[in-house]
Amino acid sequence: MLVIGLTGGIGTGKTQVSEMLEKLGVAIVNADLLGHQIYVPQSDGWREVVEAFGEEVLAPNGEIDRTKLGSIVFGDPEALKKLNAITHPKIYALADESLKKLSEQGSEVAVLEAALLIEAKWTPLVNEVWVTTAPEHDVVKRIQERNGFTEEAIRSRIASQMTQEERITHADVVIENEGDLTELKTKIQKLWNDRVACH
Repeated sequence: MLVIGLTGGIGTGKTQVSEMLEKLGVAIVNADLLGHQIYVPQSDGWREVVEAFGEEVLAPNGEIDRTKLGSIVFGDPEALKKLNAITHPKIYALADESLKKLSEQGSEVAVLEAALLIEAKWTPLVNEVWVTTAPEHDVVKRIQERNGFTEEAIRSRIASQMTQEERITHADVVIENEGDLTELKTKIQKLWNDRVACH
Protein backbone atom coordinates (compact mmCIF):
# COMPACT_ATOMS: atom_id res chain seq x y z
CA MET A 1 0.00 0.00 0.00
CA LEU A 2 1.29 3.44 -0.93
CA VAL A 3 1.03 5.83 2.02
CA ILE A 4 1.20 9.54 1.29
CA GLY A 5 1.96 11.86 4.18
CA LEU A 6 0.11 15.11 3.55
CA THR A 7 1.25 18.14 5.52
CA GLY A 8 1.48 21.91 5.29
CA GLY A 9 1.10 25.02 7.36
CA ILE A 10 -2.16 26.48 8.58
CA GLY A 11 -4.32 27.83 5.74
CA THR A 12 -2.29 26.31 2.89
CA GLY A 13 -5.12 24.08 1.64
CA LYS A 14 -4.18 20.75 3.21
CA THR A 15 -7.81 19.86 3.95
CA GLN A 16 -8.95 20.71 0.41
CA VAL A 17 -6.21 18.48 -1.03
CA SER A 18 -7.20 15.71 1.35
CA GLU A 19 -10.86 16.00 0.27
CA MET A 20 -9.88 15.93 -3.41
CA LEU A 21 -7.79 12.80 -2.89
CA GLU A 22 -10.66 11.20 -0.97
CA LYS A 23 -12.95 11.82 -3.97
CA LEU A 24 -10.37 9.97 -6.09
CA GLY A 25 -10.91 6.96 -3.84
CA VAL A 26 -8.07 7.33 -1.34
CA ALA A 27 -8.57 6.34 2.29
CA ILE A 28 -7.75 9.26 4.60
CA VAL A 29 -6.29 8.94 8.08
CA ASN A 30 -6.56 12.32 9.81
CA ALA A 31 -4.06 12.79 12.65
CA ASP A 32 -6.12 15.62 14.11
CA LEU A 33 -9.14 13.35 14.52
CA LEU A 34 -6.92 10.68 16.05
CA GLY A 35 -5.75 13.36 18.46
CA HIS A 36 -9.34 13.81 19.66
CA GLN A 37 -9.37 10.14 20.74
CA ILE A 38 -6.49 10.82 23.12
CA TYR A 39 -8.59 13.38 24.97
CA VAL A 40 -11.52 11.02 25.60
CA PRO A 41 -12.44 11.34 29.31
CA GLN A 42 -10.78 8.77 31.59
CA SER A 43 -8.49 7.46 28.83
CA ASP A 44 -4.74 7.24 29.51
CA GLY A 45 -4.07 10.33 27.39
CA TRP A 46 -6.77 12.29 29.21
CA ARG A 47 -5.31 11.34 32.61
CA GLU A 48 -1.79 12.29 31.59
CA VAL A 49 -2.90 15.68 30.23
CA VAL A 50 -4.95 16.48 33.35
CA GLU A 51 -2.02 15.37 35.52
CA ALA A 52 0.37 17.59 33.56
CA PHE A 53 -1.80 20.71 33.23
CA GLY A 54 -4.31 20.53 36.07
CA GLU A 55 -8.07 20.30 36.15
CA GLU A 56 -8.48 23.86 34.85
CA VAL A 57 -8.15 22.42 31.32
CA LEU A 58 -11.40 20.51 31.77
CA ALA A 59 -14.79 21.62 30.50
CA PRO A 60 -17.79 21.26 32.87
CA ASN A 61 -18.67 17.90 31.23
CA GLY A 62 -15.24 16.46 32.10
CA GLU A 63 -13.84 16.64 28.57
CA ILE A 64 -10.57 18.41 27.87
CA ASP A 65 -11.29 21.92 26.64
CA ARG A 66 -8.88 22.20 23.71
CA THR A 67 -9.22 26.00 23.64
CA LYS A 68 -8.17 26.28 27.31
CA LEU A 69 -5.35 23.81 26.76
CA GLY A 70 -4.31 25.70 23.62
CA SER A 71 -4.13 28.99 25.47
CA ILE A 72 -1.75 27.38 28.01
CA VAL A 73 0.62 25.71 25.55
CA PHE A 74 0.42 28.27 22.78
CA GLY A 75 3.32 30.65 23.21
CA ASP A 76 4.94 28.54 25.95
CA PRO A 77 7.47 26.22 24.27
CA GLU A 78 8.06 24.18 27.44
CA ALA A 79 4.35 23.52 28.01
CA LEU A 80 3.90 22.62 24.34
CA LYS A 81 6.85 20.23 24.55
CA LYS A 82 5.24 18.58 27.58
CA LEU A 83 1.90 18.18 25.77
CA ASN A 84 3.55 16.84 22.60
CA ALA A 85 5.50 14.29 24.63
CA ILE A 86 2.14 12.93 25.85
CA THR A 87 0.17 13.09 22.61
CA HIS A 88 2.59 12.49 19.73
CA PRO A 89 3.57 8.88 20.51
CA LYS A 90 -0.10 8.00 21.09
CA ILE A 91 -1.20 9.55 17.78
CA TYR A 92 1.67 7.74 16.03
CA ALA A 93 0.45 4.41 17.43
CA LEU A 94 -3.17 5.10 16.40
CA ALA A 95 -2.10 6.19 12.89
CA ASP A 96 0.06 3.09 12.54
CA GLU A 97 -2.87 0.89 13.58
CA SER A 98 -5.30 2.67 11.18
CA LEU A 99 -2.90 2.32 8.24
CA LYS A 100 -2.28 -1.37 8.98
CA LYS A 101 -6.05 -1.97 9.01
CA LEU A 102 -6.46 -0.23 5.66
CA SER A 103 -3.66 -2.31 4.20
CA GLU A 104 -5.28 -5.52 5.49
CA GLN A 105 -8.60 -4.41 3.94
CA GLY A 106 -6.86 -4.17 0.59
CA SER A 107 -6.51 -0.38 0.21
CA GLU A 108 -3.93 0.45 -2.41
CA VAL A 109 -3.37 4.07 -1.43
CA ALA A 110 -3.86 5.91 1.86
CA VAL A 111 -3.16 9.45 2.99
CA LEU A 112 -2.01 10.37 6.47
CA GLU A 113 -3.05 14.01 6.85
CA ALA A 114 -1.02 15.58 9.64
CA ALA A 115 -0.06 19.20 10.24
CA LEU A 116 2.87 18.01 12.37
CA LEU A 117 3.94 15.07 10.20
CA ILE A 118 7.55 16.28 10.05
CA GLU A 119 7.86 17.95 13.47
CA ALA A 120 6.39 14.95 15.29
CA LYS A 121 8.69 12.57 13.35
CA TRP A 122 5.81 10.54 11.91
CA THR A 123 7.45 10.25 8.48
CA PRO A 124 8.43 6.56 9.05
CA LEU A 125 4.71 5.80 8.60
CA VAL A 126 4.64 7.12 5.02
CA ASN A 127 6.29 6.41 1.65
CA GLU A 128 6.06 9.94 0.30
CA VAL A 129 5.68 13.40 1.82
CA TRP A 130 3.40 15.89 0.04
CA VAL A 131 3.59 19.48 1.31
CA THR A 132 1.00 22.18 0.59
CA THR A 133 2.33 25.74 0.45
CA ALA A 134 0.73 29.14 -0.11
CA PRO A 135 1.87 32.78 -0.06
CA GLU A 136 1.55 34.22 3.46
CA HIS A 137 -0.89 36.99 2.44
CA ASP A 138 -3.22 34.29 1.00
CA VAL A 139 -2.95 32.28 4.21
CA VAL A 140 -3.82 35.31 6.35
CA LYS A 141 -6.82 36.12 4.14
CA ARG A 142 -8.09 32.51 4.14
CA ILE A 143 -7.89 32.15 7.91
CA GLN A 144 -9.52 35.52 8.51
CA GLU A 145 -12.41 34.43 6.31
CA ARG A 146 -12.60 30.97 7.84
CA ASN A 147 -11.94 31.54 11.54
CA GLY A 148 -12.29 35.29 11.98
CA PHE A 149 -8.90 35.54 13.71
CA THR A 150 -7.04 38.86 13.77
CA GLU A 151 -4.07 39.22 11.46
CA GLU A 152 -1.77 39.36 14.50
CA ALA A 153 -3.15 36.08 15.90
CA ILE A 154 -2.74 34.40 12.52
CA ARG A 155 0.82 35.61 12.05
CA SER A 156 1.80 34.40 15.52
CA ARG A 157 0.38 30.96 14.65
CA ILE A 158 2.32 30.89 11.40
CA ALA A 159 5.47 31.94 13.28
CA SER A 160 5.03 29.12 15.79
CA GLN A 161 5.09 26.52 12.99
CA MET A 162 7.91 25.06 10.99
CA THR A 163 8.66 27.37 8.06
CA GLN A 164 7.44 26.49 4.56
CA GLU A 165 11.06 26.45 3.37
CA GLU A 166 11.99 23.90 6.01
CA ARG A 167 8.98 21.72 5.24
CA ILE A 168 9.86 21.74 1.55
CA THR A 169 13.27 20.21 2.31
CA HIS A 170 11.41 17.09 3.52
CA ALA A 171 8.97 16.98 0.60
CA ASP A 172 8.78 14.53 -2.28
CA VAL A 173 6.00 16.65 -3.76
CA VAL A 174 5.27 20.36 -3.23
CA ILE A 175 1.72 21.54 -3.98
CA GLU A 176 1.75 25.28 -4.49
CA ASN A 177 -1.72 26.55 -3.71
CA GLU A 178 -1.67 30.13 -4.93
CA GLY A 179 -4.67 30.00 -7.26
CA ASP A 180 -8.32 29.04 -6.86
CA LEU A 181 -9.82 25.63 -6.12
CA THR A 182 -10.17 24.74 -9.81
CA GLU A 183 -6.46 25.25 -10.30
CA LEU A 184 -5.72 23.19 -7.20
CA LYS A 185 -7.98 20.40 -8.44
CA THR A 186 -6.13 20.31 -11.77
CA LYS A 187 -2.79 20.01 -9.93
CA ILE A 188 -4.08 17.16 -7.75
CA GLN A 189 -5.53 15.29 -10.73
CA LYS A 190 -2.19 15.59 -12.54
CA LEU A 191 -0.26 14.38 -9.48
CA TRP A 192 -2.71 11.51 -9.18
CA ASN A 193 -2.24 10.48 -12.82
CA ASP A 194 1.54 10.87 -12.76
CA ARG A 195 2.42 9.45 -9.36
CA VAL A 196 -0.43 7.41 -7.92
CA ALA A 197 -2.57 5.85 -10.64
CA CYS A 198 0.49 4.17 -12.13
CA HIS A 199 1.51 2.84 -8.69
